[in-house]
Amino acid sequence: MPQTRSADELVNRVTDDPTLINEVKADPVNALKKVANQVVRELPPALTGDVWIYRIVVSVLGLVVLAAIVGAILLGYQWITIPETLTALGSAAVGALAGLLAPSPTQQSH
Repeated sequence: MPQTRSADELVNRVTDDPTLINEVKADPVNALKKVANQVVRELPPALTGDVWIYRIVVSVLGLVVLAAIVGAILLGYQWITIPETLTALGSAAVGALAGLLAPSPTQQSH
Protein backbone atom coordinates (compact mmCIF):
# COMPACT_ATOMS: atom_id res chain seq x y z
CA MET A 1 0.00 0.00 0.00
CA PRO A 2 1.57 3.31 -1.06
CA GLN A 3 2.05 5.88 1.66
CA THR A 4 -0.04 9.03 1.34
CA ARG A 5 2.07 12.15 1.44
CA SER A 6 0.63 15.41 2.67
CA ALA A 7 1.87 17.25 -0.43
CA ASP A 8 0.08 14.79 -2.72
CA GLU A 9 -3.11 15.09 -0.68
CA LEU A 10 -2.90 18.90 -0.85
CA VAL A 11 -2.61 18.79 -4.65
CA ASN A 12 -5.50 16.32 -4.92
CA ARG A 13 -7.79 18.46 -2.78
CA VAL A 14 -7.05 21.63 -4.71
CA THR A 15 -7.42 20.02 -8.15
CA ASP A 16 -10.62 18.14 -7.22
CA ASP A 17 -12.52 21.18 -5.88
CA PRO A 18 -13.32 24.00 -8.35
CA THR A 19 -14.28 26.34 -5.49
CA LEU A 20 -10.91 25.78 -3.88
CA ILE A 21 -9.15 26.46 -7.19
CA ASN A 22 -10.85 29.87 -7.31
CA GLU A 23 -9.83 30.55 -3.70
CA VAL A 24 -6.23 29.69 -4.55
CA LYS A 25 -6.33 31.99 -7.57
CA ALA A 26 -7.71 34.85 -5.46
CA ASP A 27 -5.45 34.44 -2.41
CA PRO A 28 -2.94 31.61 -2.90
CA VAL A 29 -1.04 31.97 0.37
CA ASN A 30 -4.00 31.90 2.74
CA ALA A 31 -5.97 29.31 0.75
CA LEU A 32 -3.03 26.90 0.60
CA LYS A 33 -2.26 27.41 4.30
CA LYS A 34 -5.88 26.58 5.16
CA VAL A 35 -5.90 23.42 3.06
CA ALA A 36 -2.45 22.38 4.32
CA ASN A 37 -3.62 22.66 7.93
CA GLN A 38 -6.67 20.51 7.15
CA VAL A 39 -4.55 17.88 5.39
CA VAL A 40 -2.02 17.67 8.22
CA ARG A 41 -4.78 17.31 10.83
CA GLU A 42 -6.58 14.58 8.89
CA LEU A 43 -3.62 12.39 7.87
CA PRO A 44 -2.67 9.68 10.37
CA PRO A 45 0.64 10.11 12.17
CA ALA A 46 3.60 8.09 10.96
CA LEU A 47 3.94 4.47 12.09
CA THR A 48 0.56 4.21 13.77
CA GLY A 49 -0.10 0.89 12.09
CA ASP A 50 3.30 -0.71 12.65
CA VAL A 51 4.01 -0.79 16.37
CA TRP A 52 6.66 -3.51 16.01
CA ILE A 53 9.18 -1.16 14.42
CA TYR A 54 8.68 1.24 17.32
CA ARG A 55 9.13 -1.59 19.84
CA ILE A 56 12.26 -2.86 18.12
CA VAL A 57 13.83 0.61 18.01
CA VAL A 58 13.05 1.26 21.69
CA SER A 59 14.40 -2.19 22.66
CA VAL A 60 17.65 -1.76 20.73
CA LEU A 61 18.21 1.73 22.13
CA GLY A 62 17.52 0.40 25.62
CA LEU A 63 20.08 -2.36 25.09
CA VAL A 64 22.65 0.17 23.90
CA VAL A 65 22.05 2.25 27.05
CA LEU A 66 22.41 -0.82 29.27
CA ALA A 67 25.55 -1.98 27.44
CA ALA A 68 27.09 1.48 27.80
CA ILE A 69 26.31 1.56 31.52
CA VAL A 70 27.61 -1.98 32.15
CA GLY A 71 30.69 -1.33 30.00
CA ALA A 72 31.46 1.91 31.83
CA ILE A 73 31.06 0.21 35.22
CA LEU A 74 33.28 -2.72 34.24
CA LEU A 75 35.97 -0.50 32.76
CA GLY A 76 35.78 1.87 35.72
CA TYR A 77 36.04 -1.03 38.15
CA GLN A 78 39.28 -2.09 36.50
CA TRP A 79 40.62 1.49 36.66
CA ILE A 80 40.67 1.74 32.88
CA THR A 81 39.76 5.04 31.23
CA ILE A 82 36.24 4.88 29.80
CA PRO A 83 36.40 5.52 26.03
CA GLU A 84 34.65 8.63 24.75
CA THR A 85 32.91 6.50 22.15
CA LEU A 86 31.18 4.50 24.88
CA THR A 87 30.03 7.68 26.58
CA ALA A 88 28.84 9.12 23.26
CA LEU A 89 26.88 5.97 22.37
CA GLY A 90 25.20 5.87 25.77
CA SER A 91 24.34 9.56 25.67
CA ALA A 92 22.98 9.37 22.13
CA ALA A 93 20.84 6.33 22.97
CA VAL A 94 19.42 8.02 26.08
CA GLY A 95 18.62 11.13 24.01
CA ALA A 96 16.97 9.07 21.29
CA LEU A 97 14.87 7.19 23.85
CA ALA A 98 13.80 10.45 25.45
CA GLY A 99 12.79 11.79 22.04
CA LEU A 100 10.81 8.68 21.18
CA LEU A 101 9.05 8.31 24.51
CA ALA A 102 8.25 11.98 25.16
CA PRO A 103 4.82 13.14 23.93
CA SER A 104 4.84 15.07 20.70
CA PRO A 105 4.28 18.81 21.11
CA THR A 106 1.98 18.78 18.07
CA GLN A 107 -0.41 16.23 19.59
CA GLN A 108 -3.60 17.89 20.68
CA SER A 109 -5.49 16.50 23.64
CA HIS A 110 -9.23 16.28 23.08
